[in-house]
Parts: sequence; C-alpha cells; structure tokens
Amino acid sequence: MESEFTPPIGKISQITGKCISLIGNDIDTDRIIPARFLKCVNFDSLGKSVFADDRKTLNGSHPFDLKENQDSSILIVNSNFGCGSSREHAPQALIRWGIRAIIGESFAEIFYSNCIAIGIPCFTLSKKSIQNIQKHNINKSLFLEIDLKNSTAKSKDININLEIKESTKKMFLSGEWDATATLLENSSLVERKFKELPYVRFI
Repeated sequence: MESEFTPPIGKISQITGKCISLIGNDIDTDRIIPARFLKCVNFDSLGKSVFADDRKTLNGSHPFDLKENQDSSILIVNSNFGCGSSREHAPQALIRWGIRAIIGESFAEIFYSNCIAIGIPCFTLSKKSIQNIQKHNINKSLFLEIDLKNSTAKSKDININLEIKESTKKMFLSGEWDATATLLENSSLVERKFKELPYVRFI
C-alpha cells in the first residue's frame, strides 16, 4: 500500500526505516512501472501502480502487497536493478509508494541518476551481503538506520559498511541533489545575473 507522499528536500544525512526485500536480478523499469502508466499528467498516482504486473501475477504474495512490508522505506535488491528503458517514472513510482533509499548489488546507470535527482540514495553491497540481508529480512522485520556521512547502516544485530560514490554522497550531504532548493537558496545570484544579461530588458 502506498504511503502519503512527502517529497524529500535539501540536505539528507540519515534515513531510518523498515526494509523490504525484492529478490531477483535484472529487474527492469518496465516491471517497476509498466508502460501503460506513463501516460499520466503528473507522477502523483504512480505509487499505487508500482510493480503492477508482477503484483497481479503473484495475486497478493508480492513483497509490495504483504501486510508486514507496508510502511517500508528501504528497498533491498540484487544486481542490475532498474535496467531497461530510461523512464524517470520508475523511481517516481517507488518514492511515491514510500521508498526513500535502495541498497543493492548494482544499479543501471540512468536509473541511479534518476534516483539521485529526486532524493533516493542508492547504496551497493556485495552479492553475499545482500543475500544475507534479504534472508534476515524475510525471516523477520528489519529496521535500519542509514548514516550517509559515514556510509553505514545498523540495526539491533546488524552493522553494515555501505558503498556509495563520493560525489553522490557529497550531493546529498550538501543538498546539491535538490536543484530546486539550490536555485531558491541562490535566488539573489540568479537575479543579479539576470540583470547583467544584455539581451534582457525590464519593462
């Protein structure tokens, strides 16, 4: 069940939440949000349609339909997650369902970039580590506290050293990932530059 959507803004240094595991390699963007949902005027309704075809096939047993996984915000995946077409609707659907961070073996490059653009940090771990987390998560609920500054995640009985690109980490810690907030914070510089442009005239 999708949660009420509140977009992340500005600096992101910590993410705390319940994990949801999705097992399988090469889960592409068409599975994350099928093409028929791309006709939407905005992204607001995409959360309820995330993994729509997979969920229909599994008839209530898909991880995103299980009662114990509702209100989860940290997604645990395997390799090459988000491959396929470069639709920005895929991370938009995930964040509107409630996902605020993803930990996986690897990510498709464009999907990774699209996640950063809307405030979803993507971390990587070894195959064995991911499988251990997924196994633990399936047996019981797993809550993680992610510390972006130190690239770590911990729970009562798990301590993990996460991997994330240094440039990406800096963007989240500084808030630079949020282009709108960065623009507003520097509105005086924008206005000054606007007035300096010789081809712009105020009436």
